[in-house]
Parts: sequence; structure tokens; C-alpha cells
Amino acid sequence: MKKRRILATLMTAAMFATTLTGCGGNTNESGGSANNNATNAGNSAKKDDVQEITWMFWDDLDATEDLISLGYKQTIERFNKDYEGKYRVKPITTNLEEYYNKLNALVSAGETPDVFIVSPGPQLTDYVEPGVAAPLDEYLNKDGWKDTFTSDAVFTQQTYDGKIYAVPLNTAAACCFYNTEMFEKAGAKVPTNWDEMITACDKLKTAGYTPVTISAGTAWCLSMVAGYLCEAEGVSLPKLADGSASWEDGKLENVGNKLVEFSKYFQRTAAGDTNDVATANFYNEEAAILIQGSWVIGQINGSNPEFESKCGVFQFPGVERIIAKSDSLCMSSSTKNPEAAAALIKYFTDDTAQKYTAEKGGKIPVTKVQYDESVAPKQLSYVMDVFKGAKGTFGFYNESMPTTETGAHFDDTMVAVFLGDMTPAEAAKDMEDYYKTNCRK
Repeated sequence: MKKRRILATLMTAAMFATTLTGCGGNTNESGGSANNNATNAGNSAKKDDVQEITWMFWDDLDATEDLISLGYKQTIERFNKDYEGKYRVKPITTNLEEYYNKLNALVSAGETPDVFIVSPGPQLTDYVEPGVAAPLDEYLNKDGWKDTFTSDAVFTQQTYDGKIYAVPLNTAAACCFYNTEMFEKAGAKVPTNWDEMITACDKLKTAGYTPVTISAGTAWCLSMVAGYLCEAEGVSLPKLADGSASWEDGKLENVGNKLVEFSKYFQRTAAGDTNDVATANFYNEEAAILIQGSWVIGQINGSNPEFESKCGVFQFPGVERIIAKSDSLCMSSSTKNPEAAAALIKYFTDDTAQKYTAEKGGKIPVTKVQYDESVAPKQLSYVMDVFKGAKGTFGFYNESMPTTETGAHFDDTMVAVFLGDMTPAEAAKDMEDYYKTNCRK
């Protein structure tokens, strides 16, 4: 594996660590203020010899309406109750945009959370290579825990040199969510190819609707669309990495041209809207289409339960494979309480947690748990249909490139094309130059 620093943000880690530990709104324990709970937990630990562990997540468990996040909160509370007097979890929460900066600040300060969430791919690699994350095989092989998962395949992106460094919590797919009522009133049909997608957007726009809501302010959201367009053009990331293909072969230029064409149907504020704002535009019925991962089901149904009956799902048109990923939990290699940390991770994959994942959150479980399909969100069954109809899966583009820095560069390049700061041809040259300098030997 190539050696590199965790992330450039570690250069300012001390500043972020000070901000994180000094801000009660971002570092808190469910059910009370951070300072009071930290004091109480500390006193309890001294009195009862309770082992306290920290768990870091990218959402505020006390302020969120996202059903998946609320499920994680319930898991933490259940763990604390079941292990009362022995273990206690102190959550460290922030938001998705700042998550990795703050996690890296803690790592740099020698305060790595005992358990932390991470996306598989280069971001996980950033914690495996320098030894921040611990291998988990010893714990997975105890008491048949690993046998509860659907197959060994769920650990593919979490495995390095034959060892598993993270445990997946769910599976999600990037799909097109759409307002069935708006489509019907506009006379638009669910598209199966790119031309039909443009036709549907034209009809929606003519009917007075904003066809698409998306966040270009959160670069990976726009990059997700670009990734699908790259898939449709036949872009091969492995060949680009080894130099047997070039970003200047015309495929990325075609992607850029399609992205510009598609952007004419975005909401006017797409350049500055965050992911949360863009998603809210959809479930508040201010736009007809949202291209997002199926983790958004919990956010949609948690914020506007009545909208579930109008929310349909279709596969991104013109591709045979779908983008899929999972949230995963790592254990710090420096934790003083590895048994407690492993026990916590296991709670997130037990039957109670995995049933909630499907029946409330609308995500696909990673274990063999049986859940009641009749009470699960309708959107989950639609996503399952998309999975069944797809010929395979692939990862997010920004998480499938050689390094996190490369993925971030791709994201920023696609945003630059959207903003008109680069032409599609210039973007292709820029990516090829970047790969020659940073990704190829």
C-alpha cells in the first residue's frame, strides 16, 4: 500500500481539537450537556469502575430528525442500559461536512475516539495505513458474530492484507427519488435512458416544477451524478490509475457536457445549497427529483412522514450498475478498552439494530436478520427492486480513486465545470495532469 499522511487537515489539527473539545454543541452525550455528562460519567467511572468509551458520529443525536441517526442513538442508550455499571459510551457528534476534519484533529492530538464511523475506500485506508484503526478479526470470530452477516462479501471494502478493519452497518444505493404526483401532473414518465431523463425534466419544467434539486455546495453530491455519467460513458478507474487509459480520451469531456446540460434543470440555488437544504427541497415538494443515496429515506420520512406515499424511486438512467456503499465502524488501535469497543460495534449489528435499520431507517441490513417488510418504508422495497434489476455495483467515484485527495480533486473539478470555471475539455486535461503527477508511478 502507498504510504501517505492521514489528510492535509492534520496540519491544523491542534486548532480543530481545541474547537471540538470546547464546543458543547458539537461534542455531547445524548440526554444532557457535554460538560455535565462528562463530569457525571467521570465521577461514575471512579466510583463504580465503569469503563468509558467514546463513539464519534457525523450527526447531532439530540437535534436530528433522521431516522437512521435516531436508531444509532437508541443503540447507544440500549448499550449503556445493558452494560450499566461496567461500560458507558460517550458520543462525540458533529456534522457531515466537518466530520473528518474534527476526527483527524482528535487523531493528531492523541485523542482518537474508541469507536468512529468511516466510509469504506480511501477514507478508511487513511486510518488503516498509519495504524489508527485496529484489526477486528479476533472479535468477529468470537461467538459466531461474523456468521450473522449475509456473507463475507460485505467486508470486501473493509479488508486489508487479509484483515478486517471496519464493520459495515448497512447497505445503501444511490438512486433517483422522485415525486410521483409531480410526474403524473406533468405527464412525465420514469426515464430509462439519458434522453428520456432530459425529456422528463423538460416536461416537469414546462409544468412549472423545478425538475431537480441537488447540492453543488456539498461537492460529493454533484460528483455522485458525475460518477453515474462516467459509468454510462464506460470510464475505467483501474485503467486510468495504471495509465492504460487517459482522462483525455473524450469520455470525461462527454460527461462534463452532459452535466452542464443537466444543470439547466437544477434549482437556482444549487451552487450554494448544502446537502440537507437540497434534500429538504425534495421532501418539502419544491422539486421533483433528488439523486441521493438510500440513506436519505430516513431523513425524508423522519422530516415529512406524509410524503412517503408520493416518493418513488428509479435507477439512474442509462447505466446497468448502481453506486452502493455502507457506513462502517472502526475501533481505535489505541483504545484502552478494546473489549468494550468491540461490544459496542457488535450492538450496531445485532438483530434489534438491524431490524430498525430496515423497518424504520429504510436501509438494507448487512446481517441475516428477518424483518417485517410490511412495516418498512415503501421506498426500501423500491430500492430493493433497483438492486435486483442492476447487473452489479460500484463505489462512489470520490471513494474509488487512489487517494482521498484524488477523490476530492475530482469532486472539485466537477463543481468547477458546473460553475463554468472550467470547460469539460479543460476538466479532462486537469484530471489527466493530476493523475500523471500524483497517481501513477
